[in-house]
Amino acid sequence: MNRTTTLGLATLALLGTTALVHAEDLAAIEAAAKKEGALTVIALPHDWCGYGDVIAGFKAKYPEIAVTELNPDAGSGDELEAIRANKDNKGPQAPDVIDVGLAFGPAAKAEGLVQPYKVSTWDEIPAEVKDADGHWYGDYYGVMAFGVNKDLIQNAPTKWEDLLKPEYAASFALTGDPRSSNQAILATLAAGMSRGGKPGEESGQKGLEFMAELNKAGNFVPVAGKSGTIAQGQTPIVAAWDYNLLAWRDSLAGNPELEVLIPEGPSLAGVYVQAISAYAPHPNAAKLWMEYLYSDEGQLGWLKGYCHPARFNELVKAGKVPQEMLDKLPPADGYARAIFPTVEQQEANKKVVSGGWDATVGAVVQ
Repeated sequence: MNRTTTLGLATLALLGTTALVHAEDLAAIEAAAKKEGALTVIALPHDWCGYGDVIAGFKAKYPEIAVTELNPDAGSGDELEAIRANKDNKGPQAPDVIDVGLAFGPAAKAEGLVQPYKVSTWDEIPAEVKDADGHWYGDYYGVMAFGVNKDLIQNAPTKWEDLLKPEYAASFALTGDPRSSNQAILATLAAGMSRGGKPGEESGQKGLEFMAELNKAGNFVPVAGKSGTIAQGQTPIVAAWDYNLLAWRDSLAGNPELEVLIPEGPSLAGVYVQAISAYAPHPNAAKLWMEYLYSDEGQLGWLKGYCHPARFNELVKAGKVPQEMLDKLPPADGYARAIFPTVEQQEANKKVVSGGWDATVGAVVQ
């Protein structure tokens, strides 16, 4: 990834198209996966990146494989813990695959929690967001945004500093516990960047200070925000990835009206990655799942859920993305301002935020 911390959409140039898995290999994997007859996924809410339709598409294509969905609301840290806790478990409680924040990929590899596998479209995944040996690989990305319940908040905040205003008392929430939730950790990074913090330790510290001010002002709500809590008025304003908020907006269908906006200033882009558990009870089903996710069908499934898939540029160049799908994407301005922190910067930020949340902010997010 660009070490100057900025990486626009055009910079996510895709590589060649040399297939690493031959057709006969895929046929063998499919046959072995059907023999295993099961796949266990974790932390895949159906309204996240269009995963509901993606999972349904996989089931329709491979009806012989039963899919178990564990803990849809789990954070990236929870996913790694699920692998650790089920090393010797060959039942459905052991995840075969994980979908985690970029910083968690190298950590999982270093701990020996994931195994390498390169999908047939491997060369079309940008080198900047994949492990050279295939232990983890970028799947999609989005930008941090605000989701605002317009029935309760008449004047939506347009920048992070606005959230400190008295008019937003008991209004703002993160999507999870910043000690373990990748999305919450990176929202704190975004807040730190808004105050001039360079991604890494600096953004982490400045982000914690900002959240502490919010909490002291009574504007921070220690509840994990999602579409339901927004609709109920429990968390009128939530910082989340744009694709989550846009999906929630669609599901709420105007009741209440949910405004989705990308805050002014530097826009934080976040990449998530896929990996196969080193202890996967169904390793071939896991490989088949990866092949599906990185096929045209799987990639467009994510895009339908407002997530920019890893092969986005290649798909557009090949004319494989329907225009109506492109028309539903957020305005390009927010992406033009996007900053893509490196893995090292994210890890440094994560260490500061997760390690310092209790002492600096003190709010227990539930």
